[in-house]
Amino acid sequence: MPRTLSPARVLARFAVRVVLLAAFAAFGSVGFGRSLAGLLWMSIILCALAGLVRREPPFGAALNHWDEAVAFGALFALVHIANGVV
Repeated sequence: MPRTLSPARVLARFAVRVVLLAAFAAFGSVGFGRSLAGLLWMSIILCALAGLVRREPPFGAALNHWDEAVAFGALFALVHIANGVV
């Protein structure tokens, strides 16, 4: 059974990743929105792979990499919509 982290640590890990992605996207040569969308897409894949490797339950009671993948997916959809509007 995988070791579960406290929700505060998972949320802090997610927040740090979002800040790092935004910082890297700021220096992207194709624009902030497109860079952020690409980085968020890669984060979705990375979190899903981490959830698979760690054998975390997708709908478990504790926050895990699957929940992060869903959150990155929601951010990706938001950025994708915002890029289409502007």
